[in-house]
Amino acid sequence: MSDSDKKHWLNFLEDEDVAFVKRFILFSGSLKDLADAYNVSYPTLRLRLDRLIEKIKILDSQKIDDDFERQLRAHFADGKLDSQVFKKLLTAYQNQKKGTK
Repeated sequence: MSDSDKKHWLNFLEDEDVAFVKRFILFSGSLKDLADAYNVSYPTLRLRLDRLIEKIKILDSQKIDDDFERQLRAHFADGKLDSQVFKKLLTAYQNQKKGTK
């Protein structure tokens, strides 16, 4: 497996994200039908899709060449970290990286 294959955005998605993408495709992209299948409201499903889109953009970003930072940003985009915790972790990590160079 080449370095570019190892860093492919799809390799960083969690199983539940991949399952969501699969169901989205199988429902022909119908958010209404997918919301019904998940038994959630349309706005709830739309929020999940928007977060997944942002997460994929981060995971696919060529500007981020560090796997830890990519994962940290993806967790923030996914709503798993609040902004204060994200900023503190990112700042601490970047300061640590600067100190080790």
